[in-house]
Amino acid sequence: MSEPQITGKTYDADLLRRMMRYVKPYRGIFIASVFLTIVMAGAAPALPMLIEYTLDRFILQNDTDGLRAMLLIMLGLLLLQTVIRYFHTLMTSTLGQSVIRDLRIGVFNHITGLRLKYFDNTPIGRLITRTISDLETIANIFSEGVIQIIGDILQLVVILGVMFYTDWKLTLIVLIPMPLMIGATYIFKEAMKSAFQDVRKWVANLNTFLQEHISGISIIQYFAREEQEMRKFQAANAEHRNAHIRANWYFSIFFPVIEIIMAIALGLLVWYGSKQVLAETLSPGVIVAFIMYINMIFRPIRELVDRFNTLQMGMVSAERIFAVLDTDERTPDTGNMQPAQIRGEIVFNNVWFAYNDEKWVLKDISFKIAPGETLALVGATGAGKSSTINILSRFYEVNKGAILLDGIDIREYELNYLRRTIATVLQDVFLFSDTVAGNISLNDPAITREQIVAAAKQVGAHEFIMRLPNGYDYQVQERGATLSSGQAQLIAFIRALVHNPRILVLDEATSSVDTETEGLIQHAIDTLMKGRTSIVIAHRLSTIQKADKIIVLDKGEIKEVGSHQELLRMDGYYKRLYDLQFHSAGI
Repeated sequence: MSEPQITGKTYDADLLRRMMRYVKPYRGIFIASVFLTIVMAGAAPALPMLIEYTLDRFILQNDTDGLRAMLLIMLGLLLLQTVIRYFHTLMTSTLGQSVIRDLRIGVFNHITGLRLKYFDNTPIGRLITRTISDLETIANIFSEGVIQIIGDILQLVVILGVMFYTDWKLTLIVLIPMPLMIGATYIFKEAMKSAFQDVRKWVANLNTFLQEHISGISIIQYFAREEQEMRKFQAANAEHRNAHIRANWYFSIFFPVIEIIMAIALGLLVWYGSKQVLAETLSPGVIVAFIMYINMIFRPIRELVDRFNTLQMGMVSAERIFAVLDTDERTPDTGNMQPAQIRGEIVFNNVWFAYNDEKWVLKDISFKIAPGETLALVGATGAGKSSTINILSRFYEVNKGAILLDGIDIREYELNYLRRTIATVLQDVFLFSDTVAGNISLNDPAITREQIVAAAKQVGAHEFIMRLPNGYDYQVQERGATLSSGQAQLIAFIRALVHNPRILVLDEATSSVDTETEGLIQHAIDTLMKGRTSIVIAHRLSTIQKADKIIVLDKGEIKEVGSHQELLRMDGYYKRLYDLQFHSAGI
């Protein structure tokens, strides 16, 4: 369940530049946001300056008419700043959400194109974290990070410039505690970097844990593991809590420190400024304005820490997301062949295959299936049967040798074309949270309702579907939980039929079907196989006796080849397996 921790740069210019590429389609909003940021920074000292002017020129001079006019001006300024801030917040939020929408589409598209080997080694919960919560964190870079940091820095520069212009000696006195502020900010930033990385790590770990355990809830309940798994979850949840508490603890120390430093600055202002006022070398309005300036200096500095933390969290998330996008686990799609017709001849030519290193799953496999023939693969679990069909569809790549389709290496075909040519019905049927019709057509607009119904009738499933509430529009729950295994298998057969493949693969496709349902679909299977090249994997030998050729695999090697009768006459591995099955069945 462990999540690899990324400990790269706190602020990576290359990473930020890469994220900014996603801003290009929205450069108008970005430029407008930056412009409003500059306007707000430039207007920040306006109110203190007006208050200083009003105090010295109108309040101390008892000029009520002038005071009334200045109050109206200040009210207008506040309203204008409010309107500008509203549009600024709206645009930065829109920018952030637009960027992550595009980025999320890109991440999802990339993930769905990765080869199965990547998913063998990567927890699904971790990918969910990348696609959902990590991307939300990146959105904050644009809505609360980069642009806001620019605004805070500009505001600091403008206010300090005004302060030095107004009274440089008083400004230097006020800035005496600033080195303390800088030191505290640096220490806080480094501490928060580690805390935020831990928070993101445990969010991903919790997502992974929940995804795995909710998906496998039946196993947990079958073996009464609820209490033990709860303890594991409590431990992971406690680590997540502790990471958050540590982050909040740093905040709870930092902000009081900032308040103390700010209080020191105010004390120095009052001490030095009051002496200057009494000496009549400084006006009271300047003192009031400087009190506001101090707040306007320390607030951006304090918020800059929050902004940098937001940027820091976004950088951590961005590094994780781009690590997924940079994953070179896509099946090379360099082929361009898309012939109008496929005959269906399949040749395995000295094929070697391993999932990891050289722990060979298939060893020097060679065979040929003529167009329209049916080949059955038989063997014990782990013999290499499913691996054979996985490399045929290029879910995994062969290590040595070649697979030919109609005399051409399968790598020469366009990848989607190759996979559309092959329809596979698996033992473990996966159904989406969609209608029955949607699960059959996989929402392919080229497949009509009439084609779906015709295929269902051919399989013999039309009647059971019509008995469901809303028939073909019945909403199937996740993984087909509301259907029996036999019904789900029938839908998988309809799915294969309606896509009209040239090559059919049945991987233990009838093992979960009861006797009555098996009889219902056997005729449909025979009909579907006619004129198509078919590969059948089955433990029940009764389902493959009509196959044109049967290959017996053992530990990745071909042990026997022949028809059902030929293999029985060999009195070898197949004959022993046949006798074992039929004797145990009482035949």
